Amino acid sequence: MKPLVGVRVLDLTKVLAGPLCTQYLGDLGAEVIKIEPTQIGDDTRRWPPFRGETGAIFLSVNRNKRSVAVDLKSEEGQAIVHKLAARADVVLESYGTGVAERLRIDYPTLKAINPNLIYVSISGFGRTGPMGSALGYDVILQAFSGIMALTGEPGGNPIRSPFSPVDQTTGLHAVTGIMAALIERGRTGQGARIEVSLFETAMSFLSYNFHVFWENGVEPAKPGSGHESLVPYQAFESADKPVLIGVANDNLWRRFCGAVGRAELASDKRFLTSADRSANRAACVGIVQEILRTRTRDEWLTLMNAIGVPCAPINSLQEALDHPQTAARGMVMQYDHPVLGPMKTIAQPILFDNEPHNIGTPPPMLGQHTREVLRELAYPDGEIDRLTAAGVVLDGAV
Repeated sequence: MKPLVGVRVLDLTKVLAGPLCTQYLGDLGAEVIKIEPTQIGDDTRRWPPFRGETGAIFLSVNRNKRSVAVDLKSEEGQAIVHKLAARADVVLESYGTGVAERLRIDYPTLKAINPNLIYVSISGFGRTGPMGSALGYDVILQAFSGIMALTGEPGGNPIRSPFSPVDQTTGLHAVTGIMAALIERGRTGQGARIEVSLFETAMSFLSYNFHVFWENGVEPAKPGSGHESLVPYQAFESADKPVLIGVANDNLWRRFCGAVGRAELASDKRFLTSADRSANRAACVGIVQEILRTRTRDEWLTLMNAIGVPCAPINSLQEALDHPQTAARGMVMQYDHPVLGPMKTIAQPILFDNEPHNIGTPPPMLGQHTREVLRELAYPDGEIDRLTAAGVVLDGAV
């Protein structure tokens, strides 16, 4: 199922949030043309580790796209983008505030060319307000928003969440906005201007944390692997390896107590309800830790799964990849890249009608499709050769 077949997307973004968004659109059938600088391309092409000379992060978020390398500082390069925008349904950009205007790829300019355009602007802090011109990366917003103040062990140093959740979720917010705008345009014929930012994503992540803060009136302590409202709900040491136990309600607490041979704890007034256990966190966690040290991780996992208490091993990346559930859900796809050879990637986490995931086309080399796309725009080969020689475009056909 490819619901976006026929939708044309012009991708002027780089790094992670925008490319992830357009990869998802491409996975769903959209035709995505990725505009890259002629010299180095998307920044992440040069971020290690590498396959050949291409960065692994670039390869993770750029499948199902065609790469056109253009010098946007040149008038002829801007003219190419204007022609592509004229036939696009969606345009995305992630430049610093004011840069799109200088490059003549801003919303008013492109809307004058294509009045029904859906235009998406991705930024660090949004385009307005006192931080509207500030640069933002995932770690900057983890720090600025308060996320980093909550992350780590009690009393520990600030910790970065290493999977760039702010960047990735901003990309998903852009997907949501684009889908909604496509539906609205189908009803009204009108395009839209959409803004998403890392700042607003980070703040929205903390919605329930802010509500808890407003009620308690005090800054929360770093919870480690725990939860401010639920106990026991964290990682514990077993006799050999750590294990995560998630007692999310009172019924699960009673099951846990009975299964570990400590039924009296279920009627202990300190631990009757989630609120009681939270109020007596140290005592509850201490008792549970003593219990869990008496058996191995796998013994506890077997027991907890048998009685329906949520639990998990603390897997390494390799352990997660090797787990039968990963294979059963088809989350790892293998493909042959025409230049870089056999590769693996993670599938889009959506299944339609139980159809297996499909890789589509592999991530492009820099400027791989420049000539192909310019021909579609009716540029003669001689003109493409001239533009290439002048450095306006890069022809990276493979």
